[in-house]
Amino acid sequence: MLTNDQDLRGSARLRAVIAVPLAEEYCQLIEELEPRLDVVRDHQLYHPMRGSADWAGDPSHVRTPEETAKFDAMVDSADILFGIPDVDADALARTVAANPRLQYVFTTAAGGGSQVKAANLDGEALQRIVFSTSAGVHGGPLAEFALFGVLAGAKSLPRLAAQQHNLEWTDRWEMRQLDEMTVLIVGLGGIGAACVQRFNALGARVWGTTRTLEPVPGVDRLVPIEKINEAVGGVDAIVLTLPGTEQTHHLVDAELLNAVKPGVIITNVGRGTVIDEAALLAALDDGRVAFAALDVFEQEPLPSASPLWGHENVLVSPHTAALSYKEEERIARRFAENARRLLDGEPLLHVVDTVEFY
Repeated sequence: MLTNDQDLRGSARLRAVIAVPLAEEYCQLIEELEPRLDVVRDHQLYHPMRGSADWAGDPSHVRTPEETAKFDAMVDSADILFGIPDVDADALARTVAANPRLQYVFTTAAGGGSQVKAANLDGEALQRIVFSTSAGVHGGPLAEFALFGVLAGAKSLPRLAAQQHNLEWTDRWEMRQLDEMTVLIVGLGGIGAACVQRFNALGARVWGTTRTLEPVPGVDRLVPIEKINEAVGGVDAIVLTLPGTEQTHHLVDAELLNAVKPGVIITNVGRGTVIDEAALLAALDDGRVAFAALDVFEQEPLPSASPLWGHENVLVSPHTAALSYKEEERIARRFAENARRLLDGEPLLHVVDTVEFY
C-alpha cells in the first residue's frame, strides 16, 4: 500500500474517478494533460450543476437505489478522486473506509481542508491519503471583489445609491482616494498575493500579515499575525483572505475592532468564521467600521433575520465572488498537474495540513 511518504515514480497508471459533476470537455482535458490517468466518469450519476462550478449539484436531484449503488462502486474503485463525492463529508468518510487503495483526493474548494476535517477520518486514513485543494485558482476573481469592496467604501457607494433612489442632489463631499490609503491584507497566500498586485498597482500602501516575515513583493510592511491588533490602528482598509480554522476563528473580534482606525473599511473573501459578526455589527453601528463588503458569512446561506441584510453600510454577496466561467478549466488543469506530480514522485501543490486542516 502506498503512503504519503513513498515515491510513486514508476507507477504505470492511476485510476482517477470524477466524483463531482465536471463537463465532459474538462474530463477529456485531464486525459490530454496526463495520459497516464484512466479517467472514470458517468455523467448520468451526478447531481446536475445549476451553474458554473456547482460541484455539489442540484440538491433536489435524488439518485435511485440502483444509481446510488453504481455511484458508490465507481467512487470506491478510485486510486485518486477528483472532488469529494457530492461535496459531502459523510460520503468522503464512507469511501475512505471502503477503499484501501485510495491515495489522493483533490478537493475542488479552496477551503477543502474544512471538508476533510468534517469527515472525522482516523490517523491511518490521514497518513495514507494525500488531500489537496484548489487554493489560488480563485485568486483573481476574489482579489477583484476585494478591490471593489474597498473602492465601494472609499467612494461612499451606499450614500450614492440612497441619494439616487431618493432623487436627492446634495452638496458635494470628498471621497477617499485609494492612492492615499493603507490597506492591510490579512493572509498572503494565493488570494492575498493577487490582492497585493491589484492594490499595489493602484497606488495603495500595502501591509500584509505573515508567519515567516519573509519579504513579499509589493508589500510595504509585514505584520506578524499575532500583532495584528497593534497594526489595525494604522490602516484605512482590512482585506481578509484567511481560511476557516480554529486559529482564525473570530480573529476579527471586539478587541480587534476596538483597536481600528475609525472609519476603516473591511472586506472578507476568505471564510465567514474569521469575523465575529456580532462584534462587526456593533462596530458598524458606532462608525468604527464605515463599510463592510462581505462575500462569506458565519452561517450560509445568511439567515433572513441577520441584521447584515438591512445594514446601510454592508454589501452582502452570496459567496459568489469566486465564480468564473474559467473556474472549471483551471481546476481541471490543477488536478492534472497534481496527478502528474503524484506519478512522478514530486511534491503536490496546496496539500491540506491535516493538523490545522487548511
